Amino acid sequence: MLETPDITPAHSGLDGVAWNVMGQVYVPKQVSEDSFAWHATFPIETFVPPHTHPYQDEYIFVLDGRIDLLIDGKKRSAQSGDLVRMPRGIPHAFFNNSGEPVTALFWAAPAGKLLALYRRLHNVSSPAEAVRIARDYDVLFGPPVSSAA
Repeated sequence: MLETPDITPAHSGLDGVAWNVMGQVYVPKQVSEDSFAWHATFPIETFVPPHTHPYQDEYIFVLDGRIDLLIDGKKRSAQSGDLVRMPRGIPHAFFNNSGEPVTALFWAAPAGKLLALYRRLHNVSSPAEAVRIARDYDVLFGPPVSSAA
């Protein structure tokens, strides 16, 4: 699928879609073979556990709030205006421990199977089921293991 020239309006996603992924709201903003972007809202105390994307680089631009991260075994925090870079193959996790909702723009390159994954995860309530499903879409959950330097 090729990129299309257009504008995705604020407060809406492609085709009017928004997904509930374990209590977080993901709104797709852009998709092509080369990249996939989505707006994410992390309610208080929500998180994405340690996982790895073997075939994609992932980025987070924090719009509002603070996200605590674990990137390649190192604890970090990103706040409004910060850009987080998570290269493929590097384990990472994010947590909203801030006491306030957090919003961010995420994107991954290439798009891979993430669009299909979020469609599949919409309203899945079991973390174990979500982890099982994610493996089929090239997102591998498990404890972070630092890569060799």
